[in-house]
Amino acid sequence: MSAPGQDLKEAVGRKASIIQTISAVAWSFFGVRRGRDHENDMAKLNPVHVIIAGLLGAALFVLVLVLVVRWVISSGVAAA
Repeated sequence: MSAPGQDLKEAVGRKASIIQTISAVAWSFFGVRRGRDHENDMAKLNPVHVIIAGLLGAALFVLVLVLVVRWVISSGVAAA
């Protein structure tokens, strides 16, 4: 059994590229991921980078939704 903080230090020290992290987060937003790819991500991705990418992805998603709603309302398409 490892020391209490050793697993966290090992996880934070993982070196995956930013593209791999963004790809994993994008697939998780979509909700589709193969088991083999998920296991590969768990071994390579830095959890801190995944959290940051997830928060940025969620903020971008909300921003796009707000902009689309504002566009639809201002265009008059939503008027009944």
